[in-house]
Amino acid sequence: MNQWQIGAIKITRVIEMEVAGGSRFILPDATREAVLPIKWLAPHFMTEDGRLIMSIHALIVETPRQTIIVDTCIGNDKQRGIPNWTNLQLPFLQDLADAGYPSERIDTVLCTHLHVDHVGWNTMLVDGNWVPTFPNARYLMGSKEFDYWDSEDDGSEPGNIMTDSVRPVFDAGLVDLVEMDHSICEEVRLQPTPGHTPGHVSVHISSEGEQALITGDSFHHPCQIARIEWSSSADSDPAQAIQTRTGLLDRYADEEILIIGTHFATPTAGHFRKDKSDYWFEALVD
Repeated sequence: MNQWQIGAIKITRVIEMEVAGGSRFILPDATREAVLPIKWLAPHFMTEDGRLIMSIHALIVETPRQTIIVDTCIGNDKQRGIPNWTNLQLPFLQDLADAGYPSERIDTVLCTHLHVDHVGWNTMLVDGNWVPTFPNARYLMGSKEFDYWDSEDDGSEPGNIMTDSVRPVFDAGLVDLVEMDHSICEEVRLQPTPGHTPGHVSVHISSEGEQALITGDSFHHPCQIARIEWSSSADSDPAQAIQTRTGLLDRYADEEILIIGTHFATPTAGHFRKDKSDYWFEALVD
């Protein structure tokens, strides 16, 4: 667990899993030979032999009036096309409670986009049915993002995320569809960062003169800071995703805005930096 304070806002990271290796299916250009020259990735984001270290985690943003969970990981009991993500039995909810956030305390669930590793704990399996994990929360999803996936969904595939992780919260009447620039509260607003998916958003946090940005999957791994052109295999529009990454780096490099990567391994947060024409990530290490 990591925690950061942005003015009056506390941000807490709760990890579902963190692993080294096995990420080539997500970032096919990031071979060991290609990443080893990016020396600053080690030791936090790359092993000595060039395996990328990645994390799947949720971020709880606690404001004076709201308790927001940003992205809900993979979830337990879900049937997925990736073997290591299938039928998980992990203590995520207990870890969340141990961090001070039992599921009943969460009043807002925000999905930066509707991919499998960002919606899983929207629901949990109870007596054979998928029920909302956070019964006291409003679930915020981008209207453009939902429309895209809803049009793609025919419900025919086993383990369909719309069936097990999205529609049950709609059926419970807990979903609010919002615009890509929606303000959740005075301190927290959405920032459009399309390309990974059509309606993908990041989360901008501002309080008492301090700022943070939760990236979502605009960056899957810090290696994409050094190699902006490396696209994820899951990007719906790789050219737009590159444009989004370029824009974020140009805007925030050498600014004192804390960057919190949605898949960045421990220590997860830091700052974009620029040296002449090269970008890098200065990790915030205790």
